[in-house]
Amino acid sequence: MPGKFSPTPHSITLSAAFIAGGVVTGAIGWSGHTLALAVGFLFPALWAFAPSRGVAALVALAHFLGASRGLPVGTAIFYGSDMSMGLALWFAASLMFVGVHAALWTARTDWQLPVRYLVAAILMSVPPFGIVGWASPITAAGVLFPGWGWLGLAATATGLLVMTTKFWPIATLLGAGAFFWSAATWTPPTVPEGWAGINTSFQFTEAGQYADYDQHMATIAKVKEAAGRGAQTIVLPESALGIWTATTERLWTRELAGLDVVVNGGAIVIDQTGYDNVMVEIGGAGAEVIYRERMPVPVSMWQPWTTGGANAHFFANPVVDFAGVSILPLICYEQLIIWPVLQSMFFDPEVMVATGNGWWTGDTNIVPIQKASAEAWASLFGLPLVLAFNH
Repeated sequence: MPGKFSPTPHSITLSAAFIAGGVVTGAIGWSGHTLALAVGFLFPALWAFAPSRGVAALVALAHFLGASRGLPVGTAIFYGSDMSMGLALWFAASLMFVGVHAALWTARTDWQLPVRYLVAAILMSVPPFGIVGWASPITAAGVLFPGWGWLGLAATATGLLVMTTKFWPIATLLGAGAFFWSAATWTPPTVPEGWAGINTSFQFTEAGQYADYDQHMATIAKVKEAAGRGAQTIVLPESALGIWTATTERLWTRELAGLDVVVNGGAIVIDQTGYDNVMVEIGGAGAEVIYRERMPVPVSMWQPWTTGGANAHFFANPVVDFAGVSILPLICYEQLIIWPVLQSMFFDPEVMVATGNGWWTGDTNIVPIQKASAEAWASLFGLPLVLAFNH
């Protein structure tokens, strides 16, 4: 019968090879090197031609766990716990990705496979499943077709669908050709003239700590140094401004008075039910909250089952005005998922601004993966990119 799978030595070896392939596409594709994202292009074929639904589920699990392998360590640091909690959240985070791909797999090799993969890809790109839609192969579009914009996205999507058909060797050859051509001429996105992203290295010991006076003054000193080098538009990392209050605003506007600069800094704004993770525009004349994060990190920040967590503004403010320029804002987790970028691109932003606070990531590759993802998306749409991270 089609799709029947018996555990013979050969089939066990074959299954192990497919699962190992999932590890490779996840671990190498999401290694933190932008060009390596192209390896994820192979995932649909591994999933589609797996010898059984169970193996297809394990391929998806291997891909997801390989891509997110820094999560257990990061979780343990964030919560100040042992690795058991990190491991539990690591596997829990994979459930939607694995469940969707397992449910939509079929042993049939006709037109159903690409259609089912398309449904899986869409489900993992938008809420609710897309909330944990990390490691999507579509992210490779910026590596395979830099500067092609929506056409490059469509070409990559078409290639991914063909990878689930008998024509997968052709798609593989074309994808490899696109990759080698891109790699030979690859240049990272540029930073707009007069702009500067400032990286910091402030350390925290546990979740819930925010910038104190000394950190504010040290950050202000970095802004003044950048201004002295000619920067007029400066981007600071997520949470660089701590809890945004009237006192904090007075401190910053006082220190920036007389400087010909405008600053984009990350902060949180507390409300009756929790808080917003935001970007604030600051100049010598005043300050304004310009962006509220669409998708904070689930569990550690976004906690819809209780109060006190970060608010999610799923489809709000896809582009915002900063320093007279329309920007595509991405805070931390938003760089790992799909819909915030694509939603924003419908509004023709001029610059991508990606920020993060990786104090809790330790020696993992979480921050490099975020940067690589942002770089790939900016490259796809030909956007200048400004990065600012606290490491």
